[in-house]
Amino acid sequence: MIDPDTRAADWAADAEAAEEAEEMPLSLRLSIADALTLGNATCGFMAVYFTTTGILIPHLTGSTETGMARNSAATAVILMLCAAIFDLFDGIVARKLRSSPMGAELDNLSDLISFGLAPAYFVLVYGMVAGDAFQQRVSAVAAIVVLLAVVLRLARFSCVTMKDGMFQGMPSPFGALTVVSIVLLELPFIPTLLAIIGTAWLMVSRVEYPKPRGVLAVAMLGWIVSAMGMLAAWAFDAPGGQVLLQMGCALQIVMAATIPLFATARRVNTFRDNRRESREARAAQMP
Repeated sequence: MIDPDTRAADWAADAEAAEEAEEMPLSLRLSIADALTLGNATCGFMAVYFTTTGILIPHLTGSTETGMARNSAATAVILMLCAAIFDLFDGIVARKLRSSPMGAELDNLSDLISFGLAPAYFVLVYGMVAGDAFQQRVSAVAAIVVLLAVVLRLARFSCVTMKDGMFQGMPSPFGALTVVSIVLLELPFIPTLLAIIGTAWLMVSRVEYPKPRGVLAVAMLGWIVSAMGMLAAWAFDAPGGQVLLQMGCALQIVMAATIPLFATARRVNTFRDNRRESREARAAQMP
């Protein structure tokens, strides 16, 4: 026979445990958007892993298997593209459903791994594999510049309020993919270095970039999927795979170069329109 006092004590303990579960701080509850954000971080880490095991280690051990390096490079970049997809959808899901109070912090930390550390490390390994001692040192400096640009860009994003629908500076996913495209295009060392540093500067610049919403988000997703296909064709040495890779990388670089021009032209036109309206208003007020 069960003692009534013991049963009452058990019920009280169960009720207290239930209340504690209900009172769990909101900051400890992960949402669906947070799960996507963690997928972003996982892809960034795995990109570093494949860059190390498939490119850097074979180079250091003197391996001559170029196929492994090609497949690993393609895998690393595809993982960065997957991270960009996670980053795209976690914002959409957070707006449609909800995000936890730590969602913004998780997003910044994940972006730092996938679009700061991973591309910077890719640049570093590129310098170690493709260059002499001088080029290795310079590539290390370029990698640090990319990493610091992403750190500064993410920190500013958390502090600066922009008008709705716009980013200030090149978004870090777009910047990371541009940096990787510059490396994969296999330009001469000096143009590659200058292009990487120019991309890092765009990430911390005041140039406005539209946020990927609506039709633009669909177009971005389509471009990422197309880039994955080009990388896969190149990795498996498919007919025309090299040409597809070069076309995709060149298109990414062209987009990175032309979007700031359009944004700057739009700002100049807006400034001119405002000045003209001000002059017309002053002229109308004069007797």
